[in-house]
Order: sequence, then C-alpha cells, then structure tokens
Amino acid sequence: MPDNGPTGHRLLHTMIRVRDLDASIAFYCDHLGMQVLRQHDYPGGRFTLAFLGYGDEATNTVLELTHNWEQESDYDLGTGFGHIAVGVKDIYGVCDRLTEAGINVPRPPGPMKHGSTVLAFVEDPDGYKIELIER
Repeated sequence: MPDNGPTGHRLLHTMIRVRDLDASIAFYCDHLGMQVLRQHDYPGGRFTLAFLGYGDEATNTVLELTHNWEQESDYDLGTGFGHIAVGVKDIYGVCDRLTEAGINVPRPPGPMKHGSTVLAFVEDPDGYKIELIER
C-alpha cells in the first residue's frame, strides 16, 4: 500500500447499497466509465459485493456496491449522505450522453454558484446523487 502523507492513511472505498446490482454496474461502468475490479457473492449472508473504479484498488479509491438479495423496497437515502464526485473531461458531452440514455440530470452542467468550477449532478438507478466536475 502506498504511503499517502505523514500517517500513511488513505481513503480506500465508499460503500452504497443498491437494489438492482446489474443496473447499478451498467450505470457506473457504461455511463461513467468505471470498471468492475472484483465481485463476490456471499450466499451465507445473502449479499453480493462489487468493487468498481478507475484503477487498481492498491492506489485508487473505489466504490463498493452492496446488493442485499432480498431487498425489495427502495433504500432510504437519508439526509446525511450528500453525493459521490467524479471528475470528467467534457461535462457537457457526458451530460448530453447521459440524458440521451434516459438518465436523470437534475442539475445540468454549468458554473457552480459563487464560483467558477463547472459541475452537474446526475442520479444513479437508486437515486444517489453523483456530482460531475469538469477537470
């Protein structure tokens, strides 16, 4: 594990619970360019874990999708969670492609309020907010 600062600590992953694992993997991989890095079923616990990202877990922070097999209703997204942020090169093009694919873009691309950073917000299949930031 690489040393990341004076403590050697680094952020490993963020986990979200998803109802439809296939739909979530398609969203993050097909539309946001991530790759499935590893996936494993846990029959005894009745769940599946899938780790997705833009590079190897040894050097990159990744997204963990947890699929509980018997979850029939939507998860309560709560008021404490904000969003996941993803850097993109062409935010307007990405949002056009997402809109064409039927993905909800509740905040179209444009400069952030009181700043100059160009950003947008999209929603994944479970309604989690994904902030896109033009890099």
